[in-house]
Amino acid sequence: MVGSLLYLTASRPDILFSVCLCARFQACPKESHLHAVKRIFKYLAYTLSLGLWYPRKSSFDLHTYSDANFGGYKVDRKSTSGTCQFLGNMLISWFSKKQNSVALSTTEAEYIAAGSCCAQIMWMKQQLLDYGFNFVKVPIRCDNTSAICLGKNPVHHSRTKQIDIRYHFIEDHIEKGDIELVFVPTQEQVADIFTKPLDEQTFSKFRLELGLCEIE
Repeated sequence: MVGSLLYLTASRPDILFSVCLCARFQACPKESHLHAVKRIFKYLAYTLSLGLWYPRKSSFDLHTYSDANFGGYKVDRKSTSGTCQFLGNMLISWFSKKQNSVALSTTEAEYIAAGSCCAQIMWMKQQLLDYGFNFVKVPIRCDNTSAICLGKNPVHHSRTKQIDIRYHFIEDHIEKGDIELVFVPTQEQVADIFTKPLDEQTFSKFRLELGLCEIE
């Protein structure tokens, strides 16, 4: 059941977080996990007509959102990273992943997510360059001001090797003009849908902003 849902996340980003969370318990599932998976299927049954919409007259600027839920996974207190990339209004890439190590602060969790997002952007920039599109200063929209300052200000330094490597990685691409870290209010942080459960109103709002709408 989880394998089928993981396949479906390629076209339904709205279920990505829930499916990935259930997938963590495949080795030793309990009845509660089965109920959670069945709830996802029930949600899909009521939203069969939802699909990603790619408007013909959309702009063609590359921009991204990056977010992290600090210590949100209560089993081992690891944070969850979530990012999504857009060409204009068109969603072209997204992911939700539990971080490999336990972050000691919100800034650290957000910065790890931004590093993953930066790596994805650099790959996409290279792919688009083959088609004649060259993007500079691609904005990574983040809702944590400390993480943004860490990437912009060389006075800041990290206490862990993992953050230190990501710091130099992001700082290098900021200096080259490949990316820029931009602040976005939390209520406009679309990547929130990939990091934690949301209330119905916020979930519906971000689902629409991802480009998921009724397609007949």
